[in-house]
Amino acid sequence: MGGTDSPGAVLFACSRNAARSPIAAAILKHFAGRQVYVDSAGVRPGEPDPFAEAVMAEIGIDLSDHEPKSLAELPDLSFDLIVALSPEAHYQALELAQGHAVEVEYWPTSDPTLAEGSREQMLEAYRTLRGELFRRIEARFPLTRR
Repeated sequence: MGGTDSPGAVLFACSRNAARSPIAAAILKHFAGRQVYVDSAGVRPGEPDPFAEAVMAEIGIDLSDHEPKSLAELPDLSFDLIVALSPEAHYQALELAQGHAVEVEYWPTSDPTLAEGSREQMLEAYRTLRGELFRRIEARFPLTRR
């Protein structure tokens, strides 16, 4: 990726590692390939989210193998950047980063799991999140710019 704004290892963190952080990680992995190490975790592990899988499948990215995990389950914090996507993940990331050479950024994002309504309305909440994360990732990581 090159440049000081281009970390070599990125962790996306959210509350349950079921929707926001796996979607963000999958988007960056799609753009970066093997040029950047990308992972995701939650404050606590949730359950795989079929709506997250569905909206990513719509754009050809497979999330079906994603197994939610917690920040505590990470073997180490060898990341250059942690992007927190929820308030509690931001707090936890700042705590974990103390004493480590890791930058923490907070990207407030809506939680699509809180959406209500029909299946289509639920999917639309996830599509909105996906679009928001695409824009943020394109703006933050030079590799994604075409």
